Amino acid sequence: MSLSRTVLIQNRLGLHARAAVKLVELAQSFEATVTICNHEQKEATADSVMGLLMLESAQGENITIKASGHQAEDALQAVCDLVEHRFDEDE
Repeated sequence: MSLSRTVLIQNRLGLHARAAVKLVELAQSFEATVTICNHEQKEATADSVMGLLMLESAQGENITIKASGHQAEDALQAVCDLVEHRFDEDE
């Protein structure tokens, strides 16, 4: 099963190093493959901080999160929640 959802990056610093680490750690906690795609159609799996940083996703940009595998639905929901809650950063 493969699912996807588009979410808006709202935190001021976008998908920066600390946010990328949180996303990778969260994605790795599920039996699923999570992929992030930016508006320029660049794509990175959510198991690589470096790959996520290469997307250069900034505040105000939409990213599409895709998940496949045994826990795809739970992984997609958790990652979308993390992004929508500004990576739990105080701003």
